[in-house]
Amino acid sequence: MGDIQEGTELFPARRLRDVAAATGEAGLDALLLTPGPDLRYVTGYDAHESERLTCLVLPAIGDPILVVPRLELRGANASPAGALDIEIVGWDETDDPNALVARRLGNVAAVGLADRMWALMVLRLRAALPGARQELASLALRELRARKSPAEIAALREAAEAIDRVHAQVPAWLRPGRTEAEVAADIGEAILAAGHATVDFTIVGSGPNGASPHHTASDRVLQVGDTVVVDIGGTMPSGYCSDCTRTYAIGAPAPEVAEYYQVLKHAQDAACAAVGPGVAAEAVDAAARAPITAAGYGEFFVHRTGHGIGLETHEEPYIVAGNGEPLQPGHAFSVEPGIYPGPSGARIEDIVVCTTDGIDRLNRVSRELMVVPG
Repeated sequence: MGDIQEGTELFPARRLRDVAAATGEAGLDALLLTPGPDLRYVTGYDAHESERLTCLVLPAIGDPILVVPRLELRGANASPAGALDIEIVGWDETDDPNALVARRLGNVAAVGLADRMWALMVLRLRAALPGARQELASLALRELRARKSPAEIAALREAAEAIDRVHAQVPAWLRPGRTEAEVAADIGEAILAAGHATVDFTIVGSGPNGASPHHTASDRVLQVGDTVVVDIGGTMPSGYCSDCTRTYAIGAPAPEVAEYYQVLKHAQDAACAAVGPGVAAEAVDAAARAPITAAGYGEFFVHRTGHGIGLETHEEPYIVAGNGEPLQPGHAFSVEPGIYPGPSGARIEDIVVCTTDGIDRLNRVSRELMVVPG
């Protein structure tokens, strides 16, 4: 994977300057980023989460520091953060790292906290900086993280290709008499074998369970006549995520299933055709809903059309009614309409990227209703 894994392009040094500038523009004096996607985005450091404070202190004006427990100092220096212009400061078990952060910051009016910061850290930093208003770091990071760089798009493409290879194997595991949980276990092993570092989810919804979009794989036994919704994803060594859904049929699908699946496929095509720079996110959602509603299935499309993806499976931008944000080149997100009438359900999900002249589909595995022999 070259630079994608090592971070020389995926986590460029200039990002520190860009984030510092965005921090000032957001009316914040500094960002305080603890382990999670915000810290990894800025520094490339995939830090361990624990009750011990690890925190990047990134002022709008001034030099950043990375505060880490001394026992993790070697790992921090070996990470991509060690190659950046950041002072890495270790603290000992009897030190107060929050006081260290406060001393380095001085008198500040407002700080942005990592969106996924533990409440434990939030309250301790509030006590250490009683005069500072706490805001979300996304005030500064939102636009930067939403618009992916070429290296980030390459990482997402790599993730999409990996999960496509897993979906190509799924039909062999959908045999009558097996349970959803057994199929999910096979999928999980394949996600890792395809190159992912972690398995994030393996939704296998058969028969009526396919009408529950976030179903947890159960001991239900697959049967001839079932449709099976398979929504799977993981995180690559780069930190970037995959997410793809396909619907399968064990034996010939019932006529009503075949009918609404074609409506669903048309809806996803319509939504993808609507994607382009300057198009409102909600217009893509509306494009997906129009054919589903016209065919009489509108009440069975119960979730948004899509979500952004990157270092998190769900992030900005959200493709949903009420979001008038215009899409921009580099926005990466899912397009995943679903129809869930009750006795069964179906969803098609692809990750796409808005380009300067339209759309780039990252997932390439067939979007047809895949019929598996019963």
